[in-house]
Amino acid sequence: MTTNMAASCSLVCCKEEREGDKAVMVRFSNGSVRNADKLDFSMYKSVDENNPRKRSRRILVAESERLSYVGNNFGTGSLKCNNLCKYYVGVLNKQTMQMEVHNAQLFNMQPVIPGETDTAKSQDTTLTYREKVESLISTFGTNKQKRALSSRRLNQVGSDTLHQAVAKAASNVIDQKGLEALQQEVAETESQGDLALHLPPCDANADKPEDVYLLDDLLTPVEFETLEMAGSKLAELSPEELQKMTDDGGSLCVAKHLENMPTADEARDQVARGAFYLSMLLKLARQKNITRKFGQEEGCPRIIQNKLLKTFTVETFNNGRVLNIVSTSMRAKIAAYSLALLLHMGHMTADLTLLHRDLGITEARMIEVAKSMGLTLVRPAWGKTDKAGLQGEHKQATLLLPLIKYEQFMERRKRKKMH
Repeated sequence: MTTNMAASCSLVCCKEEREGDKAVMVRFSNGSVRNADKLDFSMYKSVDENNPRKRSRRILVAESERLSYVGNNFGTGSLKCNNLCKYYVGVLNKQTMQMEVHNAQLFNMQPVIPGETDTAKSQDTTLTYREKVESLISTFGTNKQKRALSSRRLNQVGSDTLHQAVAKAASNVIDQKGLEALQQEVAETESQGDLALHLPPCDANADKPEDVYLLDDLLTPVEFETLEMAGSKLAELSPEELQKMTDDGGSLCVAKHLENMPTADEARDQVARGAFYLSMLLKLARQKNITRKFGQEEGCPRIIQNKLLKTFTVETFNNGRVLNIVSTSMRAKIAAYSLALLLHMGHMTADLTLLHRDLGITEARMIEVAKSMGLTLVRPAWGKTDKAGLQGEHKQATLLLPLIKYEQFMERRKRKKMH
């Protein structure tokens, strides 16, 4: 019995090879080539040697009498396995029985048909994911999907038409008014800030100061009538009771007007009713969470209570309950409406110092509200009053026609130097 032993060979690793020394392995995508000797291979490399990503790019071309094949190691047509695997080619020397191992790279050869362009391929690569999905729906989608796609395309056309119309209108406005005039209008609008949303209705073109901020816009005639009983109780307070109300932290604005009540019955009644409504506004501004029992102790009518909750509070939800809170913006709204009411009660003049103390806001915020309403700021002359204190410390606001438009001023505070 004889056995044939296979001849053994040894592996020999070659020295360090350059990128261009790699062996080339090809794979034809449309089958196998019978006569490989009749193929003329050509290798092309990138001329950008300095770019580390491009200097390793290669294009392999195989030409025959009938057809040409092209393969590359980059782009969409390259094989992803070149990045994940490392290929080697062994060359056996039968005399020495040693096999040299070389680095290799694999090319996927695809036929190039004469006359065929890559326009379809380029279109496919430029399509977005959404466009590809829409193309599939239009070809293979159900009737419901096709109707939805048609509706979405119609809406898109309408949106594009609207954008074009808006752009054309904006261009016409810019040509008519000029860019600088539009920028000035935007600056004036922004200067008013968010306060413009919380100001009472204003008629800047009114002939009389009383008609700029109408009293009917602050209190409707029906609401004003319901304050008759509550206002009469305030009008009957004695000086001792007014002093006690002031000492207990009551509203300074209300106490001042009750101390200087007019003698005429009609004017006295109007001031008393306005003073009661003002007291409810000031009390509301100092509270955060408002309940349905607000104002019941003072005898506030139900219609006034509902007006205060609806106009000057914000509804929020907490643990399944609806709560009415007074936010910062609502507090600014209360300040504007209180100031407008004080103008009617004080012959178009109001004390800003007393009002901001009653509201619990800063004097700067109160002045900002007065400026947004177009009022004229007045500081009376310094002088002693009957009571302790200086009259000159109080800032007042007066409504004069025409209303003043204040320019927006951004103050930059200087940083203190550290020594």
